[in-house]
Amino acid sequence: MARDRIHPRLTTRSARIEHTGELPIIEGTLIRLQVDRLPSGADPKPLWLWWSRTGATAADVDRCWQAFLRRFDVEHTFRLWKQTLGWTAPKLRSPEAADRWTWLVIAAYTQLRLARPLVRDLRHPWEKPAPPERLTPARVRRGFRNLRPTAGSPARAPKPSRPGPGRPPGLKNRSPATHHAVGRVLATGQPYQRPTHHKAGTKPRRTGESG
Repeated sequence: MARDRIHPRLTTRSARIEHTGELPIIEGTLIRLQVDRLPSGADPKPLWLWWSRTGATAADVDRCWQAFLRRFDVEHTFRLWKQTLGWTAPKLRSPEAADRWTWLVIAAYTQLRLARPLVRDLRHPWEKPAPPERLTPARVRRGFRNLRPTAGSPARAPKPSRPGPGRPPGLKNRSPATHHAVGRVLATGQPYQRPTHHKAGTKPRRTGESG
């Protein structure tokens, strides 16, 4: 069931609780989703969804509630990218580097999806068996290391080399990284500036003399 252009419901904490005139009409579609039964056997309660567009068709309503159910997959995907694939682990210095790293993480995630039917399910004792088409990327990743030696690679074998000498001891970095402003703005609209006594080299130090 879906309805659009409805009046808001006034409660004791509503902003229009003392409104005496005609209530405004909210432009949008209210969707009521009711299921027949739940896997747990509990009493199913209706689920209310809100869409900011009007004139929704039956196909639009179905797409909205199906997209709502798929949000769990999206949230778990981002969690895998961050905690397992290290999406937010590197300290990158430029937006271009962040974009390149994001595309590398997406490529690694795609490889895990494509390797579903090729790897063996190395499940934990508390996990239930699952067919290859139902394996999660995290479970595919456990057996992916056994797949890499048998898969071909267009790259040649790495040549032996020695690590570089690095920076000599005691020599400071002559090419420091560029620091970008974070864009903090005060409530007055003025840009944030660090106080003078917080800047490097301006903090008063004790001289050891007693006054």
